[in-house]
Amino acid sequence: MTARALKTAGLVERHAPLAIAGLILFLPLIAIDPGTWMVLAVAGLAMGMMIFLMASGLTLVFGLMDVLNFAHGAFVAVGAYLATGLLAPGGPFHDMLGISLLGDVGAMLLSILVACVVAGILGLAFERIIVRRVYGAHLRQILITVGGLIVAEQLITVIWGPDPIPLPKPETLRGSIFFGDIAVERYRLVACVLGLVAYVGMHFALNRTRIGLLVRAGVENREMVEALGYKVRRLFVGVFVAGTALAASGGVMWALYQELVTVHIGADVMILVFIVVIIGGLGSVGGCFLGALLVGLTANFMGYLAPTLALGSNILLMVAVLLWRPRGLYPATKN
Repeated sequence: MTARALKTAGLVERHAPLAIAGLILFLPLIAIDPGTWMVLAVAGLAMGMMIFLMASGLTLVFGLMDVLNFAHGAFVAVGAYLATGLLAPGGPFHDMLGISLLGDVGAMLLSILVACVVAGILGLAFERIIVRRVYGAHLRQILITVGGLIVAEQLITVIWGPDPIPLPKPETLRGSIFFGDIAVERYRLVACVLGLVAYVGMHFALNRTRIGLLVRAGVENREMVEALGYKVRRLFVGVFVAGTALAASGGVMWALYQELVTVHIGADVMILVFIVVIIGGLGSVGGCFLGALLVGLTANFMGYLAPTLALGSNILLMVAVLLWRPRGLYPATKN
């Protein structure tokens, strides 16, 4: 093959996942009217953005640290439960709610900030006390992090109780915005914007900052980074803390989306999170972002077009992707 043909083949190979995403997004227009398609598309994108927040930290933790953290869902639950206390009557941010859209979004962002700080501190302690002891031992990682998730759920039950806690959306984020005859839920639009901002921020940090470049290099070739004299262990700790903070931020968003917080909220959503990480490719934030959008769109469109297949649609999507690309859409880890 000529150099030009090889370059063209490489471009096609690289951008093929984007074509698949476009197909999943627009193909349902054949079977549903544009108004319904618009509502489902926004719902799918919003769901994908929230899952991305939870999954992006996990994919970096595994890609850089080679750690299977099944306790990731515990930090999602921490974020969700902190939101119930921060936004509930008597909470520090409750008085900001119901006044204006800016006040409601501000209260939500402050809740996310507090959840990130608390989850980051807990993540630092978890890494130092638990995870550091099982580096390089995958079986022990699975056992000890699953145990950590169980212990965390029991502690949550002790602190907040076993009963579900309602968490209604702020008043100005309820209802819909009309575009002609099409009604789009306000909260879903806000979730799309926040998720997109988070992705752009992460993309900039990983590609335009020194620490980000070291993280990417560590994902692709840890030994090379260590040979250059950089302390990869510090990167490990920073990435783990950032991953737990992102999980908590996604937990706040997911709790408001569900409007009900249960003890198992973190464990329940982890199925989707792991599917996204596997589809996107281990260690790849861009792949994780695209995988989350594919999962969100597939779940919503299949839920409308074929409800009986909705529960297994994302499993089928993961199987199809792995048969096509066994290492995911955009893997960043070594073979």
